[in-house]
Amino acid sequence: MFYVYILQSEKDQRTYVGYTNNLKQRLREHNKGSVRTTRNRRPLRLIFSENYNSKEQAEKREVYWKSGAGRRKLKKFWDGGFPPIQISFE
Repeated sequence: MFYVYILQSEKDQRTYVGYTNNLKQRLREHNKGSVRTTRNRRPLRLIFSENYNSKEQAEKREVYWKSGAGRRKLKKFWDGGFPPIQISFE
């Protein structure tokens, strides 16, 4: 299973889109500072995720979320409020 995820920086409110096959581990890496692109924007929180059966599907969806159309849809979600996502790191 692969996950496309969107993180939001609690520091500057900007978002980051990525994909992974281990969501909990990847979130830990982002918040530990192991990911160069988000290191200076910690702490980060998960605001959205989707599941896919293949890496190819996840990569395609990641590209969509990073596109203009995806960013516009993200803004609509943002304006309407995201449903809360709870992930345990235990």
